Amino acid sequence: MNETILSRTVRRLFGGLAAGLGLLACQLAAAQDTPAQDTGGQPIQRVEVTGSSIKRIASEASLPITTIRAADFAKQGLTTAQDVLNTIPMNQTQTVSSSAVGSGTGGRSSADLRGLGGDKTLVLLNGRRLANHPYFADTVDLNIIPIAALERVEVLRDGASAIYGTDAIGGVINFITRRSVKGNALTVEGYEPLRRGGGSEQRINISGGLGDLGTDGYSMFGVLDYHQQSTLRATDRGFSRTGVRPERGMNEISRTTFPANFFSDLGIAGNPYFASGCSATGTSPDTAPASDDPVCEFDYTQYVDNIPKTRQYSAMGKFNRQLTPEHLASIEFVFGRNTTESRVAPPPLSNIGVTMTGASPYYPGAGIVPAFPGLTGENLDISWRPTETGGRINMDSSSTVRVLASLEGTLAGWDYNAGISHSLGRARSIFDAGYVIDQRVIDGVGAGILNPFGPQSPAGAAYLQDSLLLGEYLHARINSSAIDARASRELMTLPAGPLGFAIGAEFRRDRAKYFVNRALASQASSSGSADAQDQSGQRSIGAVFSELNVPVIKDLELNFAARYDHYSDVGGSFNPKVSLRYQPARELLVRGSFNKGFRAPTLFDLFGPQTTTNSSDTYNDPVLCPGGTAIPGANPNIVCEQQQNIRGGGNPNLEPERSRTWSAGIVLEPLPSLTVSADWWDIKLKDQISALAEQTIFANFERYRDLFVYNAAGNRLDYVLDITSNLGEVRTRGLDLSLLYRLPRNPFGNLSLSLDGTYVNKYDYQNERGGAFTQNAGRYADATPVFRWRHNLLLTLVKGDYTFNLSNRYMSHYVDQNTSVAPEFANNVDHYSTWALSTTFTGNKMFELTAGIKNLFDEEPPFTNQVTNFQLGYDARYADPLGRTVYARLTYKF
Repeated sequence: MNETILSRTVRRLFGGLAAGLGLLACQLAAAQDTPAQDTGGQPIQRVEVTGSSIKRIASEASLPITTIRAADFAKQGLTTAQDVLNTIPMNQTQTVSSSAVGSGTGGRSSADLRGLGGDKTLVLLNGRRLANHPYFADTVDLNIIPIAALERVEVLRDGASAIYGTDAIGGVINFITRRSVKGNALTVEGYEPLRRGGGSEQRINISGGLGDLGTDGYSMFGVLDYHQQSTLRATDRGFSRTGVRPERGMNEISRTTFPANFFSDLGIAGNPYFASGCSATGTSPDTAPASDDPVCEFDYTQYVDNIPKTRQYSAMGKFNRQLTPEHLASIEFVFGRNTTESRVAPPPLSNIGVTMTGASPYYPGAGIVPAFPGLTGENLDISWRPTETGGRINMDSSSTVRVLASLEGTLAGWDYNAGISHSLGRARSIFDAGYVIDQRVIDGVGAGILNPFGPQSPAGAAYLQDSLLLGEYLHARINSSAIDARASRELMTLPAGPLGFAIGAEFRRDRAKYFVNRALASQASSSGSADAQDQSGQRSIGAVFSELNVPVIKDLELNFAARYDHYSDVGGSFNPKVSLRYQPARELLVRGSFNKGFRAPTLFDLFGPQTTTNSSDTYNDPVLCPGGTAIPGANPNIVCEQQQNIRGGGNPNLEPERSRTWSAGIVLEPLPSLTVSADWWDIKLKDQISALAEQTIFANFERYRDLFVYNAAGNRLDYVLDITSNLGEVRTRGLDLSLLYRLPRNPFGNLSLSLDGTYVNKYDYQNERGGAFTQNAGRYADATPVFRWRHNLLLTLVKGDYTFNLSNRYMSHYVDQNTSVAPEFANNVDHYSTWALSTTFTGNKMFELTAGIKNLFDEEPPFTNQVTNFQLGYDARYADPLGRTVYARLTYKF
């Protein structure tokens, strides 16, 4: 639909809404209280709960919601939004800060409810959207959430496309900040692992506020926060030190080495230092059973960061003005910035045309480099890593700014809230060290200046230093401007109770641009952006939605919700939701729901620049090195046991994803001190938007033969095409369990026990439409595992001015990836269970002190042979490599 038609549609949507409401409608920020009426001198608080547009008394809430209060996660030593969400069992996050190492994620962290992908989890701040991270444009970067300003986090464990629109298929996470702050506070925190190496963390924040709405008619507050974490190298931990583990069947190496391997015009492959043991740290003789070539192999893991160096800055300010007793105006500013510095191995200079002639003083046998049998001056194709320049260091930074103006209150019996906002997200990637100009290396080796087999001469060292690439090579920006309005009221009182109704609309304009500094990026094939092009895209989104809550009988309510979204580039979608709540007795609540979902491809999905980068794992070329043996004339240093080129990026032919979700639950309270709940859920997703896992493509060459792109001569694999596509269906179901037990007051204090767990009964998916289903629950399939069972256990004791917390985080075992090892080394990854202990003292009005120990029993991550991540020996997405860590937190109030 063109812009003119869209504009008319939007005008009609808002015109109809204005006619129905008079002048105003509202978008109620989730869980922000407003007095409803006075009973017995005390106002009954009616709130809008995450997942519903209708304000109601809080005790009436019936949706499956998990709430974590900021005071609680601060005491548990949870330093980032990612840490907080890791305590939610249904969150199966696949992208964390450590994923930036070698993977081009921009340093972002994302939430992933139900394991459906971060792009199907909607992240809100005070009930409204933030700009997504510009890279991929599919998720909010959790690193920019102003955690120091939070009051609580609400997680809706149900699909909510009918309420919030696209990308709420897996659920909704609503970060809710404090509404006001009285006085000032300064907080400092420190975290120190007891094992050697890095990974320590520090945080400092200051908050303050003044004014009181009730007496002054205004209030304002602000928060400034800074957090940093130092680098933890892979070599700092024994379980991640190397990718060569013969006892485990792992041999994750590269044939692009120092000293360099070569392949001569006569078909001879070798290394002049093979006979002497390859004579360099991290390099050793090739011992692969399928290889007879006297070449060296390089263990690249020693250069990798387990945890990259990170810094987060955030700020938030809010000003509230009570215009009249019924109307409140607010202006809110949020800023967040995250920087990540990640390190991987020196650049693999192979398959780019580095050729040494017999005239080079460094030719094997010419007097400096040892001779090699069979060489008589033929040209050599060189595969070299210039370790003298050090590992490649990539600096990623991202920032988000949101400015929001809102008006809320009551008008003609309607509770309303309307807002206008603008969000801007920026991201940039910088060559910080280790990247070299390909052509200068080609020229330097060809001219006899550079020695790929040994130490450089002073002239060679200076030439290599002058060949380094430094500076910004990629920049992205995403803008999102929105206006929204929502209103709710009780239309009438039925015999069974009030009939609740809500209606609303919103309009959003998104624009994304991706800028590639080709003058810089094109000079380094190892950058992953050497052939990328500038891209841009924009879209407009209009929506109308409504909700009706019907009390059928005294104990039974039905809730109906519907939403229509229209995208200027992919069309429209109508998504309904029906839910029920039945409470025949105070001790029993039954609930259930059915909803349909919809997710349009993001602007990055459609228009993201296509780039060619190295695969995370090493592979044999299925045509040129079948079974690990190079065919005659093929260079084994390039085609065997080597990182291959993967070309990914946007696809303008994508179609939207669609889903349907069923859920049913029960809440029991057999005792006033005991609450138990169980919620079953079943999700079916169609036309999943994603790229195939590289492991899947290389393991099924015959099926994906058309994705392998060779040069015209057929003697070189240029790249494997793996752009974003509509893959097929995902079917998953499981059970959420929750228990809360509050022991009666006793001389030892107030003791409570809470347990939240998720059991995944089924998780199957297709890699193409109509294809076979792959089982993922309880096993590592393609690129990630899905845990059968996860839980978070918390035992809390409050004794006077002291609070003690003992917590346990547990993830069940699963069948390992097992694609890179022989069958006899097939592995089952052990369960992972860590405990934490803390105590908090609040006996002084000016000070609050927390001290604790994370990973109390110094549990190491379980071994896995996965090769999806650059970190090997464990899975950095789910396990903590730090070990036992002590921490302290002090808050001074003034």
